[in-house]
Amino acid sequence: MKTRLGFLAALALLGVAMPRALAADDNYPTRQIKIIVPFPAGAGPDNVARLLGQHLQDAFGQTVLIENRAGALGSLGAQEVARSAPDGYTLVMGTNTTHASNVATFKNLSYDPVKDFSPVIRTTTTAMVLLVKPSFAPKDLPEFLEYAKAHPGLTAGYGSGASQISVAQLQSRGGLSVVAASYRGVPQAMTDVMAGVIDLTFGDFSVAIPQMQGGTLRGIGVTSPKRNELTPGLPALAEAMPGFEATIWYGLLAPANTPEAIVNKIYAESKKFLSMPETKARLANVGVTVSTMPPAEFGAFIQSEIVRWTRDVKAAGIEPQ
Repeated sequence: MKTRLGFLAALALLGVAMPRALAADDNYPTRQIKIIVPFPAGAGPDNVARLLGQHLQDAFGQTVLIENRAGALGSLGAQEVARSAPDGYTLVMGTNTTHASNVATFKNLSYDPVKDFSPVIRTTTTAMVLLVKPSFAPKDLPEFLEYAKAHPGLTAGYGSGASQISVAQLQSRGGLSVVAASYRGVPQAMTDVMAGVIDLTFGDFSVAIPQMQGGTLRGIGVTSPKRNELTPGLPALAEAMPGFEATIWYGLLAPANTPEAIVNKIYAESKKFLSMPETKARLANVGVTVSTMPPAEFGAFIQSEIVRWTRDVKAAGIEPQ
């Protein structure tokens, strides 16, 4: 009898708890949401996160805070979100670095890109530009390759997985001898190129194009397989170094086990914003292409990207740190 009464009591408690949980999901959000960008302010993922965050803030009627937690190729910020409560109030703007290439570039990554996250939406894709200061002697890709071979030891900064692999591909596919220098983020590496501290870097289109337009940096080539319509004068690096490619992506993720209703609510509002013609145009102007994926598809895509970037890291000869 006691066992039966206990069972009925448990059912009663479940009957009360389940509607409350559902109601909580339906009412989301009721307080501030935080989107962690695991790269510095001004980086490509930061630009996309701030645009999307402003829309979510307007749509949900709650403050959306963008917090930059740069370091260790984005792993510090990603780790923080992986360990956060799965309630939809802490999200991360992940990238192919945090959720794919870091698996191969770190010996002991502090989070699992698949098991520790609930994918929400892939937002955008883009590529990178090989950047030098305007006074750099070579003026085009053939001249750059000739100069680099005649001057081994050029310093190349990287601040993301894609830029690290791109630097390595200069050596593996271009036969160049360069000295790689690690930075907290791409913007810092770009700043040191402008100052003449290092010779070159690879910058996301979203941060590289404004600098090229302003005349503070000059592009040599792009990491996409083909030329980009926004930079028609720049060749794809693959034209001179066959197989050279580093196509990158950004996407919003929540901690694992975040309620499906909350994930779907964030996805729906994000998809609405990213589908707007004005949003697409604004992002296209800085070389970022809207390329959305829903949660399940994004999750499968991340798993395939881990395989691809692991292969590329090994092919580039990068040793896990």
